[in-house]
Amino acid sequence: MAKNHGPQIKDDEQYEALRREGASKEKAARIANTNRKTAAKRGGKSPAYEDWTKSDLYDKAKQVGIEGRSDMDKKELIDALRHH
Repeated sequence: MAKNHGPQIKDDEQYEALRREGASKEKAARIANTNRKTAAKRGGKSPAYEDWTKSDLYDKAKQVGIEGRSDMDKKELIDALRHH
């Protein structure tokens, strides 16, 4: 049974699991207090990588620091972004 962390933590079990995995207290609390229904509705707004141009994929790869991006074709950029 999860320890009661008081009214500031909505999901004590999730909070404790995140802390065991190494999340900070702040991050664990933020995630444990997220309304899951609202969070699920907010995601998925970005188009699939296949719909992006190669230039856009390259810029995203540069932004996240993927090495060797200049030698990659579109398919390789997509794979690198998905597995980064």
